[in-house]
Amino acid sequence: MSDLIVKATVTDALSAHNLSTHFYDALNEEVAELLDAAECAEANNWKTAKSCDL
Repeated sequence: MSDLIVKATVTDALSAHNLSTHFYDALNEEVAELLDAAECAEANNWKTAKSCDL
């Protein structure tokens, strides 16, 4: 799976915390799951994914 997150941005946003490699992997998987959920729009023949599709 390709990276869907920008690790440097995540590191900057959470600079008060130490982050393991596993954290980035888990976050990337969560984002992938959200994007899969957004495919609900495609299944309904909609061209626009909305927050309710998540």
